[in-house]
This record gives sequence, structure tokens and C-alpha cells, in this order.
Amino acid sequence: MIDSDETEIIGNWILKDGRMIGDEGCERVHRLTIDYLVKIGSDSIGWDTLFRDPRDNRFWERIYLQSEMHGGGPPSLRYISDDEAKTKYANLFITNND
Repeated sequence: MIDSDETEIIGNWILKDGRMIGDEGCERVHRLTIDYLVKIGSDSIGWDTLFRDPRDNRFWERIYLQSEMHGGGPPSLRYISDDEAKTKYANLFITNND
């Protein structure tokens, strides 16, 4: 679960036994996006992904803050407002009123 006062969960890569692995933040992002948050969809580029917390309906966005790294770097989650979500992910909020 995500605490109601949390706004970011940042993953980092760490060097362990000669290889890069995800830290606790990466593991938490992975668990939340697989087992808890509800996936809404991806942005128009397909890189960032929008999720909704089923408990409080807040929007969360999975992003990759270190884009210069291979694969965009480690994943992070950040809370975004309804307005931010509807602007950036407008393609997911289009309704057909026919």
C-alpha cells in the first residue's frame, strides 16, 4: 500500500557483486505496479504509465528519472493530480458521447 502522505517512491540501481540491481525503491515500485495499483494506460509516447490507487483513487505515474541510463534507468512512481493526469494522458480520458 501507499501511505496517504507519500508523493514519490524513487528507485535506484546499486552495484552488488559486480552487477547493477534495483534497490528497495525499485522493488516497491515493481510490487505496487504488478500487485496493487490499477493500470490505466501509457502516455502517447509509450514510456510513462498512469496508474490509480484503488484505495484513495489518487493517480500515480511510473516514470524513469535517469533517461541517460540504459532502459531509462530505474523506475519511480510519483503522485500526479487529476488535472495533470488528464492533460498528459488525454488519450486515456477521451469519452464517446454519441
